[in-house]
Amino acid sequence: MAASRTALITGASSGFGAAFARRLAAEGYDLVLVARGEQRLSELAAELSDRYGVTVTPLGADLSTDEGCAVVEKRLAEGVDMLVNNAGFSLNRSFVKSTVEAESRLLRVNVHAVMRLALAALPGMIERGRGDVINVSSVAGFGAVMPGSTYSASKAWVTNFSESVAQSVRRQGVRVMALCPGYTHTEFHDRAGIDMSKTPEWMWLQVDRVVEDGLRDLRRGKVVSVPDWKYKVAVFGMRHLPRGLLQAVARDTRGRTGRDEQ
Repeated sequence: MAASRTALITGASSGFGAAFARRLAAEGYDLVLVARGEQRLSELAAELSDRYGVTVTPLGADLSTDEGCAVVEKRLAEGVDMLVNNAGFSLNRSFVKSTVEAESRLLRVNVHAVMRLALAALPGMIERGRGDVINVSSVAGFGAVMPGSTYSASKAWVTNFSESVAQSVRRQGVRVMALCPGYTHTEFHDRAGIDMSKTPEWMWLQVDRVVEDGLRDLRRGKVVSVPDWKYKVAVFGMRHLPRGLLQAVARDTRGRTGRDEQ
């Protein structure tokens, strides 16, 4: 009988996190699901455990706080086979209209928590000679395509960080990858109060397909995964077109803003 494998997923109660949980549970992984909303987390844990016969442990933690990160770090130190750093959010306001508190929280979740949890998980993976880390980044991280938004800057860090760490641990049998999707049907924009109603339907991806493509790319040894051909083309353009041209056509692709981020 094969030894059980365990994956820890942050931001697991919805969106990419829940999709990763469903897919990995179907593959036979035991799960540790991390999120702030403990009720939704517990309901998902019970559903996956009943459906797939795996052990699913909900772990409530606010990754914008040192205390929340410490709770998850403690579990990672016990050993996992895969870490999916998925928790993250955006703001629906321009930087000059933002606050230190809001921007600091964004950086703590999108950057600081990713760093801390990766650092907690990797030593054990290196010691065992195996393990996977997926850091959910974004196509937005390849260029300043949302004027005034600091979200893209935070995701640029996640992608660069993932590429750098991947190079340092791959000889030890550990894989690290940045997953960089484009617009995907999740609760992400609604939670940030960002109105995406004017975004053409052809630009949207399906969350389960993004997760499927991401796991496939991880197992093929890719360090950066950009699902779907249209976003591969977009990334090529952002990497190679003259900066002046990109700046001339850049707009706030988040759409018209709505309520303040909660």
